[in-house]
Amino acid sequence: MVQFQVLIGFKMNFKKLFFLNCIIATSLVFTSFYLTSGQWILKKYDKGVAVYNRDLDTSSIKELKAVTQIKTSLSSIIALLNDRETYPQWVYKCGKSYLIKKITDSEGMYYQNAVAPWPIDNRDFAVDVKVVQDPKTKVVIQTGTAMPKFIPKVEGHVRVTVFKAVWTLTPIKNGFVNCEYELLVNPGGNIPAWIVNLAAIDGPWETTVNLREWVMKDKYQKATFPFITEP
Repeated sequence: MVQFQVLIGFKMNFKKLFFLNCIIATSLVFTSFYLTSGQWILKKYDKGVAVYNRDLDTSSIKELKAVTQIKTSLSSIIALLNDRETYPQWVYKCGKSYLIKKITDSEGMYYQNAVAPWPIDNRDFAVDVKVVQDPKTKVVIQTGTAMPKFIPKVEGHVRVTVFKAVWTLTPIKNGFVNCEYELLVNPGGNIPAWIVNLAAIDGPWETTVNLREWVMKDKYQKATFPFITEP
């Protein structure tokens, strides 16, 4: 009986780990948030993408950072990040994503979900996404903040209420952009913090690798925005 219970527990934790990769990776594509933080620790580097995490004094869930450099325009990255309908094709385990409401050219409300393995409930979130650019440095910052009550709850989903994300796009030499992303998300439900932290590496890494490929598509390379000036 004990061996059976251990086996069941292992299978459930494996599914939770798999799912947490989904929720954290899908959160990645939206856009330090808390008072005191530890040092960033490199957890994975491959194919030009580095993923870090660090402890927060204000949360048992670790903060995440992904970093990569891409030879492309600022506008191309923003165009891809805001092309929500394509997310199921390149964002790790994203089942659905769409624009809820356009507020301005540089701000909108978006819906997204992460598909979980049975018997874990899917997660979903509504976020307010804003894009701003520093006129002097040309650095572009896209932020995403949870707005859990903006739309009604969806049956079969757990609504994510703790979500804060920032994409920082910094122009560097020779036409490259340094893309740095910071994220804190609590998927809610009864998933322990240690499982959340353990799962928060491979999914975001895979999504960022895909982003590097997808941003080279012609429609993104040709994108321009009135609120973004290229260096």
